[in-house]
Amino acid sequence: MTTPRIGLLGTGPWARRVHAPALAAHPGVEFTGIWGRRAAAAALAQVHRTRPYESPDELFEACDAVAIALPPSVQAALALRAAGAGCHLLLDKPVATAVPEARALVAAADRAGIASVVFFTARFGAQEGEWIAAQAAAGGWFTAHADWLGSVFADDSSSPYSDSPWRREKGGLWDVGPHALSVLLPVLGDAETVAATRGPADAVLLTMRHSSGAASSATLGLTAPAAASGVGITLRGTAGITSLPRRQDGPEVAYRHAVDALLAAVETGLPNACDLHFGLRVTEILAAAEETLPPLVPDRPWPRGVPDRP
Repeated sequence: MTTPRIGLLGTGPWARRVHAPALAAHPGVEFTGIWGRRAAAAALAQVHRTRPYESPDELFEACDAVAIALPPSVQAALALRAAGAGCHLLLDKPVATAVPEARALVAAADRAGIASVVFFTARFGAQEGEWIAAQAAAGGWFTAHADWLGSVFADDSSSPYSDSPWRREKGGLWDVGPHALSVLLPVLGDAETVAATRGPADAVLLTMRHSSGAASSATLGLTAPAAASGVGITLRGTAGITSLPRRQDGPEVAYRHAVDALLAAVETGLPNACDLHFGLRVTEILAAAEETLPPLVPDRPWPRGVPDRP
């Protein structure tokens, strides 16, 4: 069998740190090339001994699959074109920030009969993935709480993502909210009701009632002080109390597992649990939560403490 050819769309910090190195090192794929800003694509291609492409469509024609490391609004449009070209899809979360875009992408992928995987780091981390599967099998959970707090936009931040316009516009709800949902939904079931309220800066408190009957909450944000940032998820139920294990490996290892998952979906024809249909559901839940948020106060600077409610 020929080695599947995969290309990369995007040359930003996440593509440079995770996507390109993982694709170049993966023994099961041929890293065909990169499309992005011309100079950046040429430089990244040189590092990983592949080639830059002048246009996305040229890359699609040369590939069996494409990985995308771009803002969600750009990702959705390009993934739609890639699906039309018959390319399997390895996407970043969220697949889109607008429900119609996500639904159109799912419909296009289904029509084309292509495989898809959405990269949720916790789901593809070895320890986290095993823990999620074990808790889903155990059942009996009464409630859960997640804290997913970054310091991307904190005053003392040195994050490479602090210049990300889409993260600044959409905040933690859309950037880290998908990660929290990727853990909570497979364990507690689909979210039947959802609501959200604002906290300081971009922080959002998300609450859900799940199909299992369990209730969950999640505190999400990108502006936490560095000393207060971090990730934690705790479940409480008939089996007692358990918490998501701390990640031991970097995201590059999880991304390699996501590539493996895409290859398996292509070979077997069986959908992955984190395919575009799951990605669509995450977008639908986050959009529903966003609709319940009170409006931001115009021209008010991001607060340093708990703000007055609008």
